[in-house]
Amino acid sequence: MHPKDADTDLIPFMASITQQNTAIQLESVNKAYSTPNGEFLALKGISLTIQAGEYVGLVGKSGAGKSTLINMITGIDRVKSGKVTVDNVSVQDLDDNQRALWRGRSLGVIFQYFQMMPTMTVLDNILLPMDLCGRFQGRRSVQRAMKLLEQVELEDHARKLPSALSGGQQQRVAIARALANDPSILIADEPTGRLDNATAEMIFTIFERLVDQGKTVLVATHDNALARRVSHLLVIHDGELIQDVKSGSLVL
Repeated sequence: MHPKDADTDLIPFMASITQQNTAIQLESVNKAYSTPNGEFLALKGISLTIQAGEYVGLVGKSGAGKSTLINMITGIDRVKSGKVTVDNVSVQDLDDNQRALWRGRSLGVIFQYFQMMPTMTVLDNILLPMDLCGRFQGRRSVQRAMKLLEQVELEDHARKLPSALSGGQQQRVAIARALANDPSILIADEPTGRLDNATAEMIFTIFERLVDQGKTVLVATHDNALARRVSHLLVIHDGELIQDVKSGSLVL
């Protein structure tokens, strides 16, 4: 599929959002998996609204459903029932090709395990999303990638392979890569799970700067300390949303 054609294909799926500034909206979302013991309901009637420009923490213990919920929002997996609307797009209505292109262009996704291409330089890892989404523009893209590396204080490492960087440095590169196509929404799934406290603090500070720049940032973590930093806190337990609080002062 040619990128321009894909843009046209997305038009029928643009959702009518009642609030113009809504970035993410879930309505009665259920997700089930088949197991040898029968169907396992991983998400149970999740409904939530995230406004543009919010710094949102999704907190819960391991196995609570955080990653499953992230996969619904990013379109990596499909809902069993319910509706997911992200950046005015009804995600469940897109086919696999449309979802992949939409995700690459509209979202910045950060994973716990960095997902660097090991044989490509740091710079080329950041350029790759631009190329895959048909947005590579030669020197302009290289300049943008270097600017992103400056924002995460790694411009001097642009020509190195990921293996030459520490875990914290690789995660900062992953943030720069997630911003390659200038998405309005950044979603991170346990981004500090493999990092020490000092490096995790640096990552959270970068997220705060991005919110100050107008980005919507959703961070899933098992670290309850995040509750003190965000403007909107979601708490998930056993596949259910048990708290939805727009306050950075709640301490669990």
